[in-house]
Amino acid sequence: MKNRRSIFKVFLTLFLLWFFGHILYITIDGLSDNGKKADIAVILGNKVNEDGTLSERLEKRLECGLNLYRNHRVKKIIVSGGLGKEGYYEGDKMKAFLIANKVPDSVIIVDNLGNNTRATVDNTLKLKDSLHFESILVVSQYFHVTRTKMLFKERGFQNVSSVSPNYFEFKDLYSILREFAGYYTQ
Repeated sequence: MKNRRSIFKVFLTLFLLWFFGHILYITIDGLSDNGKKADIAVILGNKVNEDGTLSERLEKRLECGLNLYRNHRVKKIIVSGGLGKEGYYEGDKMKAFLIANKVPDSVIIVDNLGNNTRATVDNTLKLKDSLHFESILVVSQYFHVTRTKMLFKERGFQNVSSVSPNYFEFKDLYSILREFAGYYTQ
């Protein structure tokens, strides 16, 4: 019985070290901006409110992507999201935001089938030949970018970096836990 407790404590300690190490890594990685330029930004979608307005989280992602474009760090922008339960295509709403902020229509590519991170990555890579991009800047919340970059790299696209908005909310605690699980189950 005592031996089982010792083994349990060792496994629990190892798991907690792994868990907190992973959380620390994705937080540092997600908050880091190396200042790189890229051919294209991929802005991942998020909730559109029932009244058709953007959630604050989504608006902050778009503002981040807008700054990348205005500062000449990207040439084109892919906005990717699905049809939310509220009845709006995230990609269309994201494009409308960018156009309202004077980004030319010709620079924006809409992916309304990016229902999850994996779909966004797959859909983006299907556009590689037609858009002729060699580098990507992922735009999402800090806790989400490590997994997104990993998915691109798993599919053979190595030249990917990330930027995240300076936006934090209490919900991030749940999201970090979800990202830990998502990273290992994708």
